[in-house]
Amino acid sequence: MKLKEISYIHAEGMPAAEMKHGPIALVDPETPSVFLMPRGAVFEKVMSNLEEIKARGGPVIAVASEGDAEVYAVADDVIPIPDVPEYLQPVVTAVPLQLLAYQIAVLRGCDVDKPRNLAKSVTVE
Repeated sequence: MKLKEISYIHAEGMPAAEMKHGPIALVDPETPSVFLMPRGAVFEKVMSNLEEIKARGGPVIAVASEGDAEVYAVADDVIPIPDVPEYLQPVVTAVPLQLLAYQIAVLRGCDVDKPRNLAKSVTVE
């Protein structure tokens, strides 16, 4: 969501199980896929999806546990995160995603402090 809001790039987040139901058709060498890859219950399923993207020529950025040799060997770029218990993984993966969105927006010349068409408050009628 933050990537859309401040860099104006179309982006969608989805669970690993949904990759084969449409999004795989959009893979190309010009569109990177970002994977959240901390070690946990679904690591092997996510790794399988990452390998499918690579097999189709898509670039991969992985947010993965620091020093995870399996991920480093396959992904094009890795953003390391600390190895934490599974219940803390959403916290440590959210921070680099926010920073990635920020850096992409800055590189595109977008005003990250005043994104267009976004309300600063929510009104309910």
